[in-house]
Amino acid sequence: MLWLLWRWATDALGPEPLTEATHQTGSWCIRFLLISLAVTPARWTLGWPRVMQLRRMLGLAALGYALAHLALYVGNEHLRLWHVLLEIVKRPYLSTGFTALIGLSVLGWTSTDGWLRRLGRDWKRLHRLVYPLTALGILHFYMQSKINISEPALMTGFFLWLMLWRLVPARWRGNPLPLFPIALLAALGAAGLEYAWYAGTTKLPAAAILAANLDLEFEFRPAIWVLIAGLAVAGLAGAWWAIRQVFREPPTLPAPRGLRE
Repeated sequence: MLWLLWRWATDALGPEPLTEATHQTGSWCIRFLLISLAVTPARWTLGWPRVMQLRRMLGLAALGYALAHLALYVGNEHLRLWHVLLEIVKRPYLSTGFTALIGLSVLGWTSTDGWLRRLGRDWKRLHRLVYPLTALGILHFYMQSKINISEPALMTGFFLWLMLWRLVPARWRGNPLPLFPIALLAALGAAGLEYAWYAGTTKLPAAAILAANLDLEFEFRPAIWVLIAGLAVAGLAGAWWAIRQVFREPPTLPAPRGLRE
């Protein structure tokens, strides 16, 4: 947030700084949601239990950016609250984003230790709503972006990776091998959804855009970046797993019977 304020103060947000700041806060909300969802995979693949302590802070950061996103939008509409409310009702992309914001606000309100004790087992079920809420946020990003959906498609690929990882059985989550097919499936999913969006909502040549994923000379499409990131994570997890195997303490063997007596 400080970085965004600094860019605003230095006139680095372009000719419409309020609009650009609105877009930036929305993007950072989705990014922090994805980072918060990546905490659990990091805990398993890196063997780092303490990283779980960051999850609540990252979720609240996402909520903070979402609230700033709404506040900046209201400011861009000259603080006409009734007009903003009517726009939210009339425009599907605003309704989608506002629904996600309400859900995130509920999760943020109930994220305290007090609510955890009060809700008991229901707390975990409630906070699993972060998955569909993240999907709604990404859909809002698609609908707002309209033509250039490169960043929403990229976030879609990362979200698919995080959801596919959660389908891995618990006994395999510390093993890096499932990460390789997950990377491929997430990339294919990102490419497929990008194609579906262009084919269903625009007049652009969706098939040519899909085929561009195979042309690496000009630029990398979002699906390729998802594949690269996924394979990088798998490689790093594999290297860390191998290091842990080397330095793992050997099991203690029982002493011979004669020495125990």
